[in-house]
Amino acid sequence: MWAVWASAFLVPWLGLYLFFPSHRRAMLWASVFTAPFGLTEPLFVPEYWNPPSLFDLARTTGFDIESIIFCFGIGGSGAVLYNVMTGAGWNPVPAGERTAPRHRYHGLAIATPFIAFVLLYYFPWNPIYPSITAMFLGALATMACRPDLKTKTWIGGLLFLVHYAVFLWGLEGLAPGYIGRVWNLDALSGLNVMGMPVEELLFATAFGMYWAGVYDHFTWRRSSSGER
Repeated sequence: MWAVWASAFLVPWLGLYLFFPSHRRAMLWASVFTAPFGLTEPLFVPEYWNPPSLFDLARTTGFDIESIIFCFGIGGSGAVLYNVMTGAGWNPVPAGERTAPRHRYHGLAIATPFIAFVLLYYFPWNPIYPSITAMFLGALATMACRPDLKTKTWIGGLLFLVHYAVFLWGLEGLAPGYIGRVWNLDALSGLNVMGMPVEELLFATAFGMYWAGVYDHFTWRRSSSGER
């Protein structure tokens, strides 16, 4: 079921890639950047969840193939959902504004979640919480560095929340009780929204907020007339 669910995220990814060619570069870039985060799975198994995986890799090694597929799928989709849903283009910083002091911190804004996670991970809490907090901090850093991305950041988070919630509902519909069996609910807050752990919804929101602006950080110097 973990393999089926992870692979299901590739369906909307493929649809976006096929029908919105102007966003292909951003999708590929974001997915390739995100996929390696699947290798962090040992940080979450079994503390956060313990899914049966292909070849039983998750339970025997902590690593699994599905996590890489999952991260690839959500990365590309999360990076372009706002642009696709609103029809917005990729807007670099106008040449006349590129000397503003805040543009010295694009690298720091990108790195904020990774720095924050390392600092927060060693607190006595479930690893999902530093993950969520770190991505929210990354989103705040994005808005501080690129105030013009505030709307994109907030709406991007909400769009990805809806996108992710549909898949989470689908998972429980296909395999009733799966969330209760696989997620370590006793180690979490116990708060649920329509049968979904609130941690999963917070993760989706934070992920969508941060990833909505990642591509803009790397391409902020490009000419507005250049191919994005």
